[in-house]
This record gives sequence, structure tokens and C-alpha cells, in this order.
Amino acid sequence: MAHNQDNEIDELLKDLKKTPGFKSYLVLNSDGIVIRWDQVGAPMPYQRAVQHAHHITEIYNKSAARIKELFDPDDGLVENVRIRTEDYEMIVSSLGTYTLAVFQEDDGKAEENAIDEAKA
Repeated sequence: MAHNQDNEIDELLKDLKKTPGFKSYLVLNSDGIVIRWDQVGAPMPYQRAVQHAHHITEIYNKSAARIKELFDPDDGLVENVRIRTEDYEMIVSSLGTYTLAVFQEDDGKAEENAIDEAKA
């Protein structure tokens, strides 16, 4: 049973890597410990993955706490957090005891890169 789940997760992550604009991903357990990580191009160092995991856990937990304060308990469940920076866009999703964070190119940057490539 567990072996089949591992295969499904591997397939999901392979499909995720094929998505246009994909940069990297992290899978964290409930304690914020990095279980899996990968990056397109050069591999992401473990120390960088741990640094991202720390910030992701902090932002996600604070966001969830504030949403619960602002809304009814039934409506206050945070499933996804989307964060946009100058360099990338990060989507964090938590389900059960695991958290998946995906880094992708910012949509605006992806469009700019496509325009620049077309001009060249």
C-alpha cells in the first residue's frame, strides 16, 4: 500500500516539473522538516531548502492563525497560501501532516521573458 502511494507521489512530482514556469518544490512534514526537494537546473542545496522551509512554516502558520481570527471557524480553514516576490511566485498547500511548496516563475516575468525571446 505504501509503495503504491510513493509511486503516485513520484508521478505527481514528475508531472509538476513539466509545468511551464516550474522552478522547484519542497515537501515538508508537520514539524516543518524537509522530506523532499528538487529544483530545475542546478540542484537546490539542502541548507537553502531548510531556509525556505523555515520561512514557509512561519508564514503559513501565521496566516492560518490570522484567518481563523478574522472569519468563522467553518470558513477560516486555510488550504493554500500564494506569495509573489520579485523573483518567483510560491504556492503553499497543506493537507493532513504534509505541506507542499511550489516555486514558479512570476506570471509577469514569464510573459516578459517570452516577449524578449520573440524579439531576439
